[in-house]
Amino acid sequence: MNLHALSRRQALSLSSLLVTSGLVQSASAKAAEVTIPSPASTDRPFRLSLNTATVRGQKLGLKREIEIAAAAGFDAIEPWTESIDAIKKSGGSLSDIRKFAADSGVSVESAIGFPEWLVDDDARRAKGLERAKYELDLVAQIGGKRLACPPSGITDIVGFDSAKATERYRTLLEIGDSIGVLPQFELWGFSKSFHRLGDCVGVAMETGHPKACVLIDIFHLHKGGTDYRGLRLLAANTVQVLHMNDYPADPPREKIDDSFRVFPGDGVAPIVDILRILKNLGGPKVLSLELFSRKMWEQDPLVVAKGGLAKVKEVVRLASL
Repeated sequence: MNLHALSRRQALSLSSLLVTSGLVQSASAKAAEVTIPSPASTDRPFRLSLNTATVRGQKLGLKREIEIAAAAGFDAIEPWTESIDAIKKSGGSLSDIRKFAADSGVSVESAIGFPEWLVDDDARRAKGLERAKYELDLVAQIGGKRLACPPSGITDIVGFDSAKATERYRTLLEIGDSIGVLPQFELWGFSKSFHRLGDCVGVAMETGHPKACVLIDIFHLHKGGTDYRGLRLLAANTVQVLHMNDYPADPPREKIDDSFRVFPGDGVAPIVDILRILKNLGGPKVLSLELFSRKMWEQDPLVVAKGGLAKVKEVVRLASL
């Protein structure tokens, strides 16, 4: 759906649909050497999570990643499904991992996967949906709540049919319902069809599914050219997870890539304004620190995690002023 190409009549119609759909708000060091904190209070507006991409280069394995997240002081963790799958394939117990995370005071608020659920080729999409089902089940087995589902496999396709995307996301949501894990339609700044917030929200809205939602990322909002102020139009549960990072003023948006991600507050992103909007929307919000820095991958992962959490806490503090 290209919202910029809509006629005035279509735009007014879409606005009405957004309101009635509920997607728009109504007017009204080593871990063992560090004490693991108790679970965070539930009355705070944000839960703070470590996306394991931030320490991905150290190849720690999921259990150690949980230890790092807990020791650093995070409330939650957002693992990649391949790390969960590695435990299963090696004969490990996912129920043990679930208990270990719970005992550590770390919830699994989301996970990262790349199933090709959206592609046009029927055989490839069927395989992608089977993979999505498998990954959703992996997440469920460790007590996870959500799975990021980006537009994998169609990144370079321009003008992808939004009606097809809607139908396929609805199918994915129904699979998630059967398993108990929520698939989130992830906005990707590199996607030529789903790089803008309006396009992704439009797909989620049109599914008519009560749990449809969109996962967003500070870097991807910038890369895709979305004006963050549009977030004000959303309902409380439209965005449940925000990937936290920042970016420098240079290179320009058209040339920037993941390697330029920096800690929140170390760049020029309007993070404080974005957090204030999300806080005002209400509903559950998870801030998940996600960077892809080779420099950080060469450092002590606990030092990286602690430093990242301190940066996240500072922008949250500023957003509360």
